[in-house]
Amino acid sequence: MPIVTRSGVSALTVALLLFTAACGQQKPAAAPAAAGEDSLAAQGSAGAEWLSYGGTYDEQRHSRLTQINKDNLDQLGVAWTYEMRSGRGIETTPIVADGAMYATSSWSILHALDAKTGKELWVYDPGVDKAVGVDACCDVVNRGVAIKDGVIFLGVIDGRLEAIDAKTGKRIWSVQTVDRSKPYTVTGAPRVVGDKVLIGNGGAELGVRGYLSAYDVKTGKLVWRFYTVPNPKMQPDGAASDEVLARLGNATWGKTGRWTTDGGGGTVWDSIVYDEPNRQIIFGVGNASPWNAALRDPTSKGDNLFVSSIVAVDADTGKYKWHFQTTPRDNWDYTATQTIILANLPLGENGTPRRVVMQAPKNGFFYVLDAKTGQFISGNNFVPQNWTTGLDANGRPLETAEARPANGSSVLMPGPQGAHNWHPMAFNPDLNLAFIPAQELPQGYAPKAEADPHTKWNTGFKFEDGLPVDPVDPATMKAMRAAFKGRLIAWDPIKQAPRWSVELPTPSNGGVLSTASGLVFQGTVAGDLVGYDAANGKELWRRNLKGGIMAPPVSYEIDGEQYLAIASGWGGAYALAAGFLFDPAVQPLNGRVIVFKLGAKGEIPDHQGVPIDRKPQAAKFGDPAMLQRGLVAYSRNCMVCHGPMAISSGVLPDLRWSPLSGDADAWRDVVIDGSRREAGMVSFAKQLSPEDAEAIRAYVVLQAHGPAAK
Repeated sequence: MPIVTRSGVSALTVALLLFTAACGQQKPAAAPAAAGEDSLAAQGSAGAEWLSYGGTYDEQRHSRLTQINKDNLDQLGVAWTYEMRSGRGIETTPIVADGAMYATSSWSILHALDAKTGKELWVYDPGVDKAVGVDACCDVVNRGVAIKDGVIFLGVIDGRLEAIDAKTGKRIWSVQTVDRSKPYTVTGAPRVVGDKVLIGNGGAELGVRGYLSAYDVKTGKLVWRFYTVPNPKMQPDGAASDEVLARLGNATWGKTGRWTTDGGGGTVWDSIVYDEPNRQIIFGVGNASPWNAALRDPTSKGDNLFVSSIVAVDADTGKYKWHFQTTPRDNWDYTATQTIILANLPLGENGTPRRVVMQAPKNGFFYVLDAKTGQFISGNNFVPQNWTTGLDANGRPLETAEARPANGSSVLMPGPQGAHNWHPMAFNPDLNLAFIPAQELPQGYAPKAEADPHTKWNTGFKFEDGLPVDPVDPATMKAMRAAFKGRLIAWDPIKQAPRWSVELPTPSNGGVLSTASGLVFQGTVAGDLVGYDAANGKELWRRNLKGGIMAPPVSYEIDGEQYLAIASGWGGAYALAAGFLFDPAVQPLNGRVIVFKLGAKGEIPDHQGVPIDRKPQAAKFGDPAMLQRGLVAYSRNCMVCHGPMAISSGVLPDLRWSPLSGDADAWRDVVIDGSRREAGMVSFAKQLSPEDAEAIRAYVVLQAHGPAAK
């Protein structure tokens, strides 16, 4: 039952880095409006309230508030902080309406706060069965909520969509949007359009069939559903996409392969945008399942529509209008679910305004499309990439031989973490600049020849390929940490070129906010909230928030004062997959909301973190064959959550120091018998034998004795 309370990276990346290290590395504010369709449409850009995930229907994340500006940034101080009820990856965009803020934390917990003071109004916990966490490829995160007419709409990680009374925190209705017998999850923010609330889902890494659903805001009744890939049986199922899939989609898939049993992927796990002038929903579609096309669809060589595509459907009926595929026959987890922004650019005849769609998806290209028709206007890579030589006149990638080599193995830039992941970008319509939280992350791909029953992950690639059994030395670890980088790029979508770029020491930094006073705000992995000059990228202000930041900032106004708000809390896909980059001394705790305003003098309290006792729990054991077996089994089943080389970023327990690693019976009790299922650690008896589990323990203990571990 829900609870309401009140009060006043992958192993292949590591393998690549080990190789490179060894080689030496070559306007004034608008008056508050009632939350709902009309207020969002009329606002034009975010003003006194922040009513939707991207600020407005166009999702530009551009605040028209100007009280906080370049001349007074030095007066910006902490107005209040709030401790959330959970941590482990905070990705929320707070919604601000009628003086209240609504922010989510991990496990889909929703917090209602007084937006002026930070006082807790209520907390809604949907009571998620923690075992569902094993189906979340990228941590048990939640990106936010939607609001209409005093009702909050929350997507729950176990697949539920719920309507919550904004004043009381009481649940109004709840519907299950997925088949719980399959490994679906929901982490994205719903969107409200008129009398419908829209929600997608995730799970392609484990094998599902993706779709977007529209529900009635009053009753929770399903209105329409659009599947993004054909039914494996090639039979209609009553969805809005049936006709178009029969006409366009089916021909791009063969009749054999893993997609016919596992669903094909194409989950709609993030960007959903309402294009009001054209009365259409535009959404991004995720990667194919498995990633490896040779296993997924071995005979057709087709494009596999609509995976890794931008799709537009009629807002009332869900009927297909157009699509543009960014990565035909996706083979590398190049999702197109990243931020979609709508804008008017001077790209029409004689420089007249043209309504466009802009996206910078994982594959490294920035796209500009006609919003009404989906016609490709222009595109260019915004980071270095080696999987194409560019785009043709229709925007189709011109693949290099490296992209799909004969033996299947390749080292590509970008890797599956993407040149830009879920972290929202922003757009300044006065400067016509998009601000991209980009990253440079190469990765090696080594395909499997056939389906592997000994792993839960449905990628079709070997996570363990190239990793050594023995622990790496400190020098190599340092080189690995220096090899990845992040960027904040100001991108000119008209010229398809950067205006400026700021290099950051690590990838996976936070989302972006633009303001009408010519500022850009972004949080960093290191916990700094930074303000830049939007015109030239000059750093103007910096404040450490004492916690890693992935979430994007928002701004709002109450009683004539402008506030800047952001949530902190480290976790998510990159934190889990790249623990070796961080290796913290303290276990991070709950997330926080931190809010600033001019003249405030508040302080950010220290976290009461739990120090990590770095001490091996057992003597080294196991012969070379056992340790190799442990490496393979660990990499295929444990690494996605506990980190490559058994090095955790602290989001989840570091197994090297866990007391369980020193006790064979206790280890088996957890890994095989599932004794910690209620904490999210389910049994892996279907994937691992007791001998596999013990080999994993031997490998983990070996890593605890390595020189870098000290």
